Amino acid sequence: MLNENFLRLSQNYLFSDIARRVREYKEENPSARIISLGIGDVTQPLPQASIDAMHRAVDEMASADTFRGYGPEQGYAFLRQAIVDNDFTARGIDLDIDEVFISDGAKSDCGNIGDIFSTDVTVYVTDPVYPVYVDSNVMSGRSGEKLPDGTWSHIRLLPVTAENGFVPQLSDLNTADGELEGALIYLCYPNNPTGTVISRDELKKWVDYALEHSCVIFYDAAYEAYIRHDDVPHSIYEIPGAKRCAIEFHSFSKTAGFTGVRCGYTIVPKALTVTASDGTEVHLRDLWNRRQCTKFNGTSYITQRAAEAIYTPEGKAQVRRTVDYYMQNATFLRENLQCLGYTVFGGEDAPYVWLQTPLREGSTTERISSWEFFDHLLRDLNIVATPGVGFGPSGEGYIRLTAFGRREDYEEAIRRFEMIK
Repeated sequence: MLNENFLRLSQNYLFSDIARRVREYKEENPSARIISLGIGDVTQPLPQASIDAMHRAVDEMASADTFRGYGPEQGYAFLRQAIVDNDFTARGIDLDIDEVFISDGAKSDCGNIGDIFSTDVTVYVTDPVYPVYVDSNVMSGRSGEKLPDGTWSHIRLLPVTAENGFVPQLSDLNTADGELEGALIYLCYPNNPTGTVISRDELKKWVDYALEHSCVIFYDAAYEAYIRHDDVPHSIYEIPGAKRCAIEFHSFSKTAGFTGVRCGYTIVPKALTVTASDGTEVHLRDLWNRRQCTKFNGTSYITQRAAEAIYTPEGKAQVRRTVDYYMQNATFLRENLQCLGYTVFGGEDAPYVWLQTPLREGSTTERISSWEFFDHLLRDLNIVATPGVGFGPSGEGYIRLTAFGRREDYEEAIRRFEMIK
């Protein structure tokens, strides 16, 4: 028998739908020079320190004395210790390596984490939101019934808009009896897709709320390396008490170019517990460890050596140059679009620019829809963007642009944008 929850998913995944439209356009217009500022794959090569480390690891595989077979499902201690020392201890956060789980990327763990939670719990996600958060809960049967507007009864949307500074508001939580207790709350900052951030004071409100109502926060920190301002937290564990209510996800994809290599990590603190139906306190770290040991054979040794090299002095410098390159793209894009009269957000502490679509001709209030503007950019300017509405209802009237391309493409893209002003 089928898991019929899969049949409840939208037939089209946002990024595959974009790829289909672009492919069809290219078939109709084979000479068109397409500039892709949409799907967030990277273009800069791996850090040389990682390349060298992978070569050494491959050579080890050629000798019986240094060959590695199955590794620990949680990840090798050498990488987990490097993560603790550099990403947490250096920021005054006390973590044990047993709280670090190496994965093949943040996307996988964000989707799989639901395995250890009940299917009848209420889920809160920001709107707009990375589609994996919603779709993975639909797949697991946690979504409830589909509503007439296309949303779900047990997946509640928390609008993040220009009006509230792109920060979810506690006042938007549904207050029906029992729904808030033990809820799952997804937060992603720096945010994908809006490119905006959350302050320590605002994040503290959510940590305090989660502690009061026995909620668990899933904190996606995949873009923390792009933070430029000192008042923006890199980790939710900078907030007192967060280790008792939050799981945090990290990725090497956009920081060190590991989109094709695949490596990330998840933090599940030992202090994080939930109450089982019989009243006992259960440590989520132990359940996640059991899940990984059952369903995951671990990230490859070669990949983990490459990730470890990111934390060497030369690796850090090389990663910083790559991040700086992308952020220079973001700054160039944001500043030039603003000069052309567009309203844009993000692009200061994140590699995403959230552009508001223009007003419809002859209107002072109605804006061109996200998909209309997508089609206009593709067909008239040969630029690929991501329609904001694909991330949720509050994304309507926006498009997402990424900073992961080549510098010359952004210069050409701005020249093309100037043609329609």
